[in-house]
Amino acid sequence: MSPRDFPGVDDLARRLAAARSVCVLTGSGISAESGLPTFRGVGGLWRDRRVEDLASPRGFARDPQLVWTWYGERRRAHRSVKPSAAHVALAALERSIPDFTVVTQNVDSLHLVAGSRNVLELHGKMREAKCTECDARRPLDDVLDDLATSAPEPLAHVCGGLWRPDIVWFGEALPPDVLEAAIDAARRADVMLVVGTSGLVQPAASLATKRYTGAYVVEINPEETALTAHVDRSIRARASDVLPELVV
Repeated sequence: MSPRDFPGVDDLARRLAAARSVCVLTGSGISAESGLPTFRGVGGLWRDRRVEDLASPRGFARDPQLVWTWYGERRRAHRSVKPSAAHVALAALERSIPDFTVVTQNVDSLHLVAGSRNVLELHGKMREAKCTECDARRPLDDVLDDLATSAPEPLAHVCGGLWRPDIVWFGEALPPDVLEAAIDAARRADVMLVVGTSGLVQPAASLATKRYTGAYVVEINPEETALTAHVDRSIRARASDVLPELVV
């Protein structure tokens, strides 16, 4: 079956060609098409651990070394993959549409690697570490290198805080400036694409509902999701099959 045979693809192409503002909400599904393990799919060591032990302020306070070991494994997984055809297609669409924003729940930087420029990372980024006290930043890989070489007090910052991944953990709020920019993008949009997200994680999923946007909302996902009932059209296909067809 050709991607053009999926119901709704031709209509979406016409809408994108006429759009002045487009917002794209992406989730883990688009990166899974690159072969990236999902949040809970990394390594056998972690299968008997609660997520709260690995991705929460409480878990970090209890055992920061354990948390950093897990993030080191996730970082290695990220380095081993390249952007999917869907990531590349979104970057190409951005170059042809005057106002184009990618709002992603992913922390893997694959949109940036693919060439997207206007990317809002709602849940943080696996590129940086930040201090728990003063919010200073440094490359995440530098912290991992210090840990690997047994540097003295590798997680300590001069202010007395500890280096932690710049990721929004369970129980933490999204960065208010990033969330506000995402809401603005959703409100401006003529067309919104929802790509590879289950629609279960809030407040990200609500951006694609009429609560925030008056856009024509199109979901691209092989499976039905929690957002399906709220969108204007669902295209049941992989993003890597559909999105390249929309690039002129």
